Amino acid sequence: MKKTLTVLGFLAVFPAGVAYADDDCFVPMADWQPRDAVARLAEENGWSVRRIKIDDGCYEIDGTDATGRRIEVTVDPATLQVLEFEYEDDSHRRRDRGAPSHD
Repeated sequence: MKKTLTVLGFLAVFPAGVAYADDDCFVPMADWQPRDAVARLAEENGWSVRRIKIDDGCYEIDGTDATGRRIEVTVDPATLQVLEFEYEDDSHRRRDRGAPSHD
């Protein structure tokens, strides 16, 4: 009985959504935007696309930004919202959540 209360107490402190907090996309294929729409998104942002692939159910763009820096961008396949924007440098990796700033 004490174990059950401990487990229930743990579950009450950590909502179910936290257990699934990751970078995966869970979108039915019927709701996906076409790959061409992802390419247009990249073009609108000034990104040169080396490759568009599917990773963990999300679109992933590998390429360079307008300044030539290597980037990896994770995109929701239904909404085309940028979920993760990552600069990839030879010396280090920097991760930015959300869309890049254009300052």
